Amino acid sequence: MDDKSNKLLLALVMLFLFAVIVLQYVCPGTECQLLRLQAFASSRADPYRPEDESPPRFVARLNFTDAELLRKVDFNIKGDDLIVFLHIQKTGGTTFGRHLVRNIQLEQPCECKAGQKKCTCHRPGKRETWLFSRFSTGWSCGLHADWTELTNCVPSIVDSKKEVRLRPSRNFYYITILRDPVSRYLSEWRHVQRGATWKASLHVCDGRSPTIEELPSCYTGDDWSGCSLKEFMDCPYNLANNRQVRMLSDLSLVGCYNLSVMPEEQRNKVLLDSAKENLKCMAFFGLTEFQRKTQYLFEKTFNMNFISPFTQYNNTRASSVEIDQQTQKRIEALNFLDMELYEYAKDLFLQRYQFTRQKDHQEARRKRQEQRKILKTRHAHKRDQTDNATTDYVEDVEKWR
Repeated sequence: MDDKSNKLLLALVMLFLFAVIVLQYVCPGTECQLLRLQAFASSRADPYRPEDESPPRFVARLNFTDAELLRKVDFNIKGDDLIVFLHIQKTGGTTFGRHLVRNIQLEQPCECKAGQKKCTCHRPGKRETWLFSRFSTGWSCGLHADWTELTNCVPSIVDSKKEVRLRPSRNFYYITILRDPVSRYLSEWRHVQRGATWKASLHVCDGRSPTIEELPSCYTGDDWSGCSLKEFMDCPYNLANNRQVRMLSDLSLVGCYNLSVMPEEQRNKVLLDSAKENLKCMAFFGLTEFQRKTQYLFEKTFNMNFISPFTQYNNTRASSVEIDQQTQKRIEALNFLDMELYEYAKDLFLQRYQFTRQKDHQEARRKRQEQRKILKTRHAHKRDQTDNATTDYVEDVEKWR
């Protein structure tokens, strides 16, 4: 039995060596080795496919132009460009924010010291930051500043110490992360239940913060710790309701927090339309439910690579909350604007991912075709040289006779 096994193993080894020799004879040199390595790499499983709950075949509902789907910015980290992270509560923004300062391959990595929340993220050779976020600049425009606050605050903050004539012409690239509204809402409730308040948020709009009459509090005392989910849902002033739409829209369009400026139905439409448009025009946005795709699209958008892959966490505090169908429906009703925004965002996000992957495959195919043409040209040239050398040798032999 052992003898037969040894003979079989020897035959397989000989067959392998014969195949290698034939391949080397047919296609010698480093060019074929490169092609073989590329073929091996392309045959590996797609690292971004086995994740999330996305269907195998995504069917788009909305129509977007190629320009709206293609996200690739010429981010100049050595120049004056700035990435601005709009961090919405309970969307996984803390995890993504840490990726930005600790997990990106950079010529000059961020300096993060143990025990300190903020990291120093300087441009190569300069003492100024390329990233405006919680973990790099802190809450410079207020705690969890929204789109209205950031777009008015960031330019003046980063250039406040410079004279107007010396201020650089910057590109501000806004990014954010969104999350399924029901999961986000439950996560915020659990966070508030443990004592979180976000009282330090400024909510600045049109140059001022809202009055107490415009934005009443849902609780008395220092915090709302211990509140039940019913109490959380019953407060009509709760900013957790439709938070993602409010934080991504231009609040100036609806009179900020003054609800008497226009009818509620009109206000809701303006806010939702504004949030969709701002989200679509942002340099990048990701979805908590699609971590690897979020990583992939960020890397493709900014031409910056992460060191370690993102991890998909399906077991969260929100997922541990068991609610009945009636409660689920009520949360969806309270967040009906966020529900519509998320469906829009998910469709756009998955279309962008699909579009970008197709572009990648097309580019890889184009490069392989170019390399094949180069190889054919080289082999034809070698054959011509061999034929010419043979002809010259025959002619020389004829002369010697």
